Amino acid sequence: MHTTTALFYVFSAVLLFASFRVITARSPVYAALYLVLAFFSASCVWMLLRAEFLAISLVLVYVGAVMVLFLFVVMMLDINVDSLRVGFWKHFPVAAAVGVVIALEMALVLMPGFDVRTAPEADAAALKLGNTKLLGIEIYTHYLYPLQIAAVLLLVAIVAAIALTLRRRKDSKYLDPSEQIKAKKADRMRLVKMAPTVELPPAPEAATGEKA
Repeated sequence: MHTTTALFYVFSAVLLFASFRVITARSPVYAALYLVLAFFSASCVWMLLRAEFLAISLVLVYVGAVMVLFLFVVMMLDINVDSLRVGFWKHFPVAAAVGVVIALEMALVLMPGFDVRTAPEADAAALKLGNTKLLGIEIYTHYLYPLQIAAVLLLVAIVAAIALTLRRRKDSKYLDPSEQIKAKKADRMRLVKMAPTVELPPAPEAATGEKA
């Protein structure tokens, strides 16, 4: 057995163990940490399969951003885990059956790609470009329109998430930028005409009596 094959089985075993602990850990913090371990193990497997771009993307995007957000939310919120686990074993058979069906469907789709005999012979010049560059050429040539559609869908999802979570408090004070742009000089300043001279008020009677 080669070193690469041994490492593949080790990382795969760690990945399966961490994935199992994600759904069985009682603490949500431990579940999130096991998910981080699962992501790291998956990235190591992808590195062994020479998919460097996917491995680095998994670490940077999911471990570096998404999981940090998950941990921050889980640690800041007081989640009642006992109420979430009510009826777990009641629905476990249905969930397990659905999981097995999904795993079989993914296996049917992905297994033909691992058959080296049916794979076309790759050009020697193309292999020198590297995995990341080949992936970029494939995405931006054959899958350009699906990529643009996915980008538009993500943009719509971001705008919808902001619109759904936007709440205006009644006691908060804010300025409308459109009203500021429409403001004119007459709305900001008002000229008042006043007389040039003002009559002095009469002197008090006590002061006039003392002078007399």
